[in-house]
Amino acid sequence: MKTFDHLSVIGLREWVNLPDLGIIGLRAKIDTGASTSSLHASDIQTFERDGEQWVRFTAYIGTQVQRRHRCEARLVTVKSIKSSNGLAQSRYVIRTSLVLGDRLWPVEFTLASRKTMRYRMLLGSKALIDGQLVVNPALAYVQDKPTLTDLSGAQ
Repeated sequence: MKTFDHLSVIGLREWVNLPDLGIIGLRAKIDTGASTSSLHASDIQTFERDGEQWVRFTAYIGTQVQRRHRCEARLVTVKSIKSSNGLAQSRYVIRTSLVLGDRLWPVEFTLASRKTMRYRMLLGSKALIDGQLVVNPALAYVQDKPTLTDLSGAQ
């Protein structure tokens, strides 16, 4: 059996922060079958800032009590995504910093309605590769919950 010391183990569900968006303590479901990560968003509007396209949207934090959080991010692209039910839909794509455990790295997210889903964020395989993470599906919440200090101090 091969082991890789430079990879960190995570479970099927983990706590994350999105510091550039001001989002702290979001539960993410890890989905190795999804290539791109996805963030629950509504009220999505595009606008221009300094000659670049940006998006303004409402993110939702919490599972029991929903808290709305208004966010802005530079628009990376618009991508056609085929959902699990086989239907293709156009989605806005943003790139923002993600904190998981003691790691911080940029991740691309599609903005999509996940209101019927239990988890407001799906972390896909591209983010796992970039973060050098492996998933043990028998575990959940392996990494420590990011704290406020992780907003600027994670590596």
